[in-house]
Amino acid sequence: MRGRNPASIVAGTSPVTKVPPAPSYLSKDGKAEWRKVAPILITERKTLTHADLATLENYCNAVAIMREARRVLNAEGLITSTGKRHPAFGIMNAAQTTQRLCAAELGLTPVSRSRPAVRNDDRDHDNPFGI
Repeated sequence: MRGRNPASIVAGTSPVTKVPPAPSYLSKDGKAEWRKVAPILITERKTLTHADLATLENYCNAVAIMREARRVLNAEGLITSTGKRHPAFGIMNAAQTTQRLCAAELGLTPVSRSRPAVRNDDRDHDNPFGI
C-alpha cells in the first residue's frame, strides 16, 4: 500500500507544542489512549493545533466507550436473555463510528495520511502546475 509519509501532513496555526494532560473526565481507557496518541500528533508529526484538542478528546472518549462496551459484550454476550441484541452492541458501533471519523480528522488512519494536504505556499496561483 502506497501513501504519503505522515511528515507530509501540513501543520496548522497555533500548534500544540507540549503534550497537555488528559482531560480529567476521561476514563482510564480514554486517558491511556490520550497518552498514546497525543505525543505522536504533537512531537512526532507536529500536526495537532489547539483547535484540534476537542477532536482528540472525542477520539479518546470514543475509544474508551468502545472498549467498555466490548468488555460488557464479552461478559454478557451479544444476545440478551430475551433473545434480542444486547444494547451494548449499538453503543459499541456508535463509538466505533465516532472513533473512525475523529481518527480520520486527526490523520491517524493510513487513508487520511495518504490524502494530499492543502498547502498555503508562494506558488503562482495562476499556474496550478508550479511551472
